[in-house]
Amino acid sequence: MKRIVSILIAASLLTACGQNNGSKNTTSAESPATNDSTVLKTVRDAYVFALPLVLMDISRRQLTDGAGKFKVPENKFYHMSQFPDANFRDVVRPNGDTYYSSAWLNLAKEPLVLTVPNTNGRYYMLPMLDAYTNVFASPGKRTTGTDAGNFLVTGPLWTGTVPEGMKQIKAPTDMVWIIGRTQVNSKEDGEKIVQPIQKQFQLTPLSAWGKPYTAPAPVTDPALPKGSPNEVAEQMPVDQMLNYANDLMVTNPPAEADKAAMDQFATIGFGPGKKFDLAKLPAGITDAVKGIPAATFKTINDKLGDAKAGTGWSPVMKTGIYGTDYMQRAFIAVLGLGANLPQDAIYPSCSFDADGNKLDGANNYVIHFDKGKTPPANAFWSLTMYDPAGYMTANPINRFTIGDRSGLKPNADGSVDIYIQHSNPGKEKESNWLPAPEGNFNVMMRVYWPKDEMINGSWTPQAVKKA
Repeated sequence: MKRIVSILIAASLLTACGQNNGSKNTTSAESPATNDSTVLKTVRDAYVFALPLVLMDISRRQLTDGAGKFKVPENKFYHMSQFPDANFRDVVRPNGDTYYSSAWLNLAKEPLVLTVPNTNGRYYMLPMLDAYTNVFASPGKRTTGTDAGNFLVTGPLWTGTVPEGMKQIKAPTDMVWIIGRTQVNSKEDGEKIVQPIQKQFQLTPLSAWGKPYTAPAPVTDPALPKGSPNEVAEQMPVDQMLNYANDLMVTNPPAEADKAAMDQFATIGFGPGKKFDLAKLPAGITDAVKGIPAATFKTINDKLGDAKAGTGWSPVMKTGIYGTDYMQRAFIAVLGLGANLPQDAIYPSCSFDADGNKLDGANNYVIHFDKGKTPPANAFWSLTMYDPAGYMTANPINRFTIGDRSGLKPNADGSVDIYIQHSNPGKEKESNWLPAPEGNFNVMMRVYWPKDEMINGSWTPQAVKKA
């Protein structure tokens, strides 16, 4: 029986992945579901559709809770003015290049005015994610420049008049997550330049614009789930996941492009305000349905480990806007919730060396860049070390990221070598050392405001080779 269940789940997952063709819908619009395999596939597809939405809301609840770490309510910025380290567990694969300015917006009541300062050329971006993790706007140096300004962020149903001097940003859902990032070049730079910039990012309800305003205190949620959002979601039963999403979709309705998928999902009780009942499914697939969370997360984690032939890198090019590519959307949500548009940043990841073996701290590695061939960025680039779960790892020099602002020492011919290993490579090479943990690990490259050759794939990272 267990073997049959595994085959059913695997077939369903592979079918969904195999039908993924860019903007084409990964879910057929056949109705009603008439046989066990069709019902199972529909439930599996509904789970994949729901996963990013639920991860977003779990993150929102945890990050705005009155008893949580940050204690910042909705509609107010929280500024992280130091780099994450090995103790940071709030999001997976955090970056070590910027200071974060994060805010969860609730636009159901009224619009919010986003105020940005003149950063005097300093690179920053304020990408805005809707409830489904799509980046629908990204104010910042690349798109709107670095002058001061005011943006009116409105919900999908708002029809008022935009005040003079403000630029409207229309959100597709009432739930919005701003994950701002401002470039930091050093600890001193962060304290003297970046922190004052962060304090000038402000959110004000439109009704309070031009008046004294203090954000309300955050509310404590006694039912707040424990553990990381990924852990909470993976342990959540299928029926709980789908009904959680059913409730969220009432105030954050799916896009018009999702209609065909939603019509099919309706046959199993998945949709805004609907009720998914596991007991109403065919008895023969109950065990397979219960196994969907574990199977889906395994598929996503296996996809993370897929190496690009010849280099070991798995560049993730499609981020930020997913259309109806629901599997890619779920993959990115689990891999790194809050991923940017490729035009803002590209994040190739590496879990394998040039020989196709998993990266392991028992070995010494080097990544080589020929002269003038470092990652092509209009802003900056970096490499960050993570453990298999996506968190930074403790090391004796407290270095978690290395890149073009790290004082890398070039070789005599102008090329650059970065040493990736557990033990210190020695004083002469320490400036170019990215410390690794003892066991398996993975490395993520971040290229901010990448040049065209990075976006179109004509530049790719060199393989990580054993030293």
